[in-house]
Formats: sequence, structure tokens, C-alpha cells
Amino acid sequence: MFLHLGKDLVIPLKELIAIIDIESVIKSENTKNFLKVAEEEGFIYDVSEDNIKSYIITEKINKGKKSLTKVRKSVIYSSNISSKTLLKRAGFIDNIE
Repeated sequence: MFLHLGKDLVIPLKELIAIIDIESVIKSENTKNFLKVAEEEGFIYDVSEDNIKSYIITEKINKGKKSLTKVRKSVIYSSNISSKTLLKRAGFIDNIE
């Protein structure tokens, strides 16, 4: 299954690690610092068109080209879609009121 994050971007659900709403980011200094470092190191891909409502943390695991080792690549997406909507789309929550 796939999850639509906005614009024309979809990710496989198996790559999904976490969906963080913007309110959690505002309230937590640790989360702010984590996202600041991730942005400085180029791990954040902006899908939001300026109005960020959530962050989606993903990790893709690829096999190395010349060896059998696994190569992990982490990407964080910022989206203008709320965390509740993303969770519904992912099928994690069947009934949110």
C-alpha cells in the first residue's frame, strides 16, 4: 500500500516510521532541534507549499550494489496535510471523530 503526502508524492507504507503533527513540533524543544538538524543536513523534502501541518519520517532500505550489506536512507517530508488525514489514508485509524 501507498500513502499520498501531497502534490504528486506517494510513499510505500513499509517505509513509514512516524507521522508528527505540527502542534507536537511547536510544543517540544527536542523535536524542534531534531527537525532543525535534519533540515541542515538535507534530510527534509518539502511537499507542503508553505503551510506545514505534519512531518512524515521515512526510511528506505536498499541492498548495496557491490555487497550484501543493507544501506539505509532516511527522509523527512513536510506536508500540508494534517496528521489525522494522513493516518486515515494509511489505514491506521478507522474511525476518528
